[in-house]
Amino acid sequence: MIAKVADSIAMVTVEDPTDEPFEGRYPIPEGVTYNSYVIRDEKTAVLDTMDAKVTDLWKEELLEVLGDTTPDYLVVHHMEPDHAANIITFLEMFPSARIVTSAKAQKMMDQFFNRDMSSHCDIVSEGSVLELGKHSLRFIEAPFVHWPEVLMSYEQSEGILFSADGFGRFGPASREFDWVEGARRYYFNIVGKFGANVQKVLKKVADLDIRKICPLHGPVLDSDLGKYVALYDTWSSYRPEEDGIAVVHAGFYGNTARAAEFAAECLRESGKKVDVVDLVHQDVSYAVEAAYRYSEMIVAATTYEGGLNPAMEMFLRELSAKKFQSRKVGVIENGSFGPTAGKYMLAILGEMSVEIVGEKVTILSSMSEENKAEIRNLCGMF
Repeated sequence: MIAKVADSIAMVTVEDPTDEPFEGRYPIPEGVTYNSYVIRDEKTAVLDTMDAKVTDLWKEELLEVLGDTTPDYLVVHHMEPDHAANIITFLEMFPSARIVTSAKAQKMMDQFFNRDMSSHCDIVSEGSVLELGKHSLRFIEAPFVHWPEVLMSYEQSEGILFSADGFGRFGPASREFDWVEGARRYYFNIVGKFGANVQKVLKKVADLDIRKICPLHGPVLDSDLGKYVALYDTWSSYRPEEDGIAVVHAGFYGNTARAAEFAAECLRESGKKVDVVDLVHQDVSYAVEAAYRYSEMIVAATTYEGGLNPAMEMFLRELSAKKFQSRKVGVIENGSFGPTAGKYMLAILGEMSVEIVGEKVTILSSMSEENKAEIRNLCGMF
């Protein structure tokens, strides 16, 4: 799909044709897009390539945009293979073109392609400007948003920020698909650990006259930009997006799930917004999204081999690695003999800056009337 971004700037978009998990990890039932951009001026620049799985589609659309024009530059903002896999393909098509990128990205090219790429590259850094004619690109270093080599670039005449993976989202090319729904899970699972780095970049671009944001995944953002920037500020500050409770559970035979659903009912009765995530049937990325979205959380899990249900352990360790913080958390454990799940959940939660609410609730095999009273009491503390 080809779209006009400005009179001299086009976006080439290809939707992922597979049902493979993104990065081999994250299910994307609504799909994902890859974007390249073309700026045509006295000099012509192509901004980023695409994943190897869409090479033929990308080449076809790129050539349609270029027509008889031979590009002078390939700007590489980010070396992750979903955006950089076709760098060699590009050079084979346009051998005279120069690659404009960061020093760290050039080293990664050497690694990915097993060759010395230095003779093809012009290295830029913070504040460097690539002059194209009426258009120019000023480069902004964005390390660890979400790789160390990342650049963003700003085109002043059109007020466009080319934001690499920043402001990207899961989902189809259609603008009708809710941006927040796709961007939230994308952000917290892929960029979320690096909130401090995102904050630095937001400060760098705060004074720019940004009229459009062009990410490498998802649609061009060209209206209500304050909303998107505000969400990124909230997310990267580890603040909850809204008041509510994520109830995340992992069990085996349904008894732990019933306790979690009972907790959710109690919370809803008190007027709380509740999102229940079942780690048995939903990918952990949805639980990570819910945990960060809301101000509070209850975790419920079974004991497993004297330890903790593996799905819950994976979830909590994901949160710890991603610097989960500033939330209230309650704990429900289940075990038919020697229940230990609560101990291990509390130990991992202890690695995070969170507030543990009340005493853990211990269920022995199935929820009793006494357990229901304990769960009601726990929910009443939120």
